[in-house]
Amino acid sequence: MSQRFKDIDYIDLLLWLFRAVIIIIVIWGTVAKIFLGRGNAYTADDWIDFFVSGLSQGSLYALIALGYTLVYGVLFMINFAHGEFFMSGTMTATVFVALPLSASGFLDEHPIIGMLAIMLTAMLISIGVAVLTERVAYRPLRRAPRLVPLITAIGASFFWQYFFRGLYGSSLVPFPELAVLQGKYNLFGIEILKTRAVVVVASVVMLVGLYFFVMRTKTGKAIRAVAEDKDVAALMGIDVDRTIAITFATGAAMAGAAGVLYGLVFRQVHFFMGFVPGIKAFTAAVLGGIGSIPGAALGGLFLGVIEAVGPPLFLEGLGIPGGHQLKDVIAFTMLVLVLIFRPQGIIGERLAEKKA
Repeated sequence: MSQRFKDIDYIDLLLWLFRAVIIIIVIWGTVAKIFLGRGNAYTADDWIDFFVSGLSQGSLYALIALGYTLVYGVLFMINFAHGEFFMSGTMTATVFVALPLSASGFLDEHPIIGMLAIMLTAMLISIGVAVLTERVAYRPLRRAPRLVPLITAIGASFFWQYFFRGLYGSSLVPFPELAVLQGKYNLFGIEILKTRAVVVVASVVMLVGLYFFVMRTKTGKAIRAVAEDKDVAALMGIDVDRTIAITFATGAAMAGAAGVLYGLVFRQVHFFMGFVPGIKAFTAAVLGGIGSIPGAALGGLFLGVIEAVGPPLFLEGLGIPGGHQLKDVIAFTMLVLVLIFRPQGIIGERLAEKKA
């Protein structure tokens, strides 16, 4: 027994040393950058641009992360095909709606109506793909061990990737640029790209709308009841299968909208576009506290800002060149650091042993 306690103390000591090393690296990199001026090649406008860019990217992560956190909250499964829901709606809306509207000039003449049509199409296609996946691949496995739906989700992800590759080809598809969104807004003397401003505002509106939907509507209450206990919810008259399908559809709708905003910022879509944002969004959901809607939003914004500001702030302060190429390292290091101190995420709930 005494040897066991010695081993536990040794492991705890290594864990605290690891924490201390990461904190020292972050603090030293920041101090060297700000106060010692090491690698200080950026102006105040550059730092503002980094922050706004990170906020825009983080808004996209937050919208995609909602799908992960909703499905996990209801089914306790990680839907790794969610990135393909994000991709499918965007590619379809780009090919069949955005490009024809742009070619006809309608998109420039009526940008609001055109963008609403593009976004509605993307959301509907994403919802269709998500509901079909849930009905065919996930529902028959609902009582199976957790590993089985997880493997199925990975298989569904590959299926939809190569299905849409066969449908639209493997080349990049250009997303049309709106004339009304060219240039910058001047906000209190700060110049912000119009596309980034639209992404942030649209994301905030959709996040608030989703929170209201889940917390205030009858369907939202049904979703929360199913998440709490499916059997009891069924006894109370709630259609569990229908509620789970609505949960998938809601997350997919957010992902489809995020895909259109992604196209506005990066101006190109392709069949593999859902993989990396999907992984980052899953990371954001875990960072904020998976199963929590505010946690997914906060985790997405945190991850986006850290990706944009972290490399020039931490790495270049340590004398590491090419920091922006290592933004993924910064992002996942932050994930490890947060989970070391708060395994439940930033605002996740630490369950008591009885409840768990």
